Amino acid sequence: MNEITCWFDFASNYSYLSVLRLARQKEVIVHWKPFLLGPIFKELGWNNSPFVLQKDKGDYVWMDMPRQCAKYDLPWRQPSEFPRRSILAARVALLGDHQPWIAEFCARTMLANFEHDEDIGNETVIAGILTSIGLDADALLNAAQSDDNKARLRARTEEACALHIFGAPTFFAGADMYWGNDRLDDALAQATR
Repeated sequence: MNEITCWFDFASNYSYLSVLRLARQKEVIVHWKPFLLGPIFKELGWNNSPFVLQKDKGDYVWMDMPRQCAKYDLPWRQPSEFPRRSILAARVALLGDHQPWIAEFCARTMLANFEHDEDIGNETVIAGILTSIGLDADALLNAAQSDDNKARLRARTEEACALHIFGAPTFFAGADMYWGNDRLDDALAQATR
């Protein structure tokens, strides 16, 4: 098999950990599946991240993230805005399906949000990331904002719902689903069996 599918949201702090870990590994092929958690949370009756809605959970996660980043040797800065709007980043990432630049774009976008505290919903920030990896930022931003691509993101999020994805990151190794950064190693082990 040696393949894994990674469903993630650029606004998700635990997706940050997994995206960076997957971007630097070479053992498996990663199929990147950016989607939006907001519509899934809305279906559950939530108008925000559970880390915002539940104070104790939120307090815990901001204590846990520095520990997890230290464990994986990843940089960390708690974003001044959480969760950030991730629609633009997700729309651009959709254009990277099966492109050699997708992993680098995903990693740099996550770093912009969770290391540099930059607004990943801002076109200038996303353009800078695209330019830094040698891509035509104007062309990609225009394509990302097209009606067809907006529809693709809605369809991707509907696909996540159909797969019963309820949080991010979520991984599939074959038909087996794994939820959370703490299950990434299990998903990778299954993918390499």
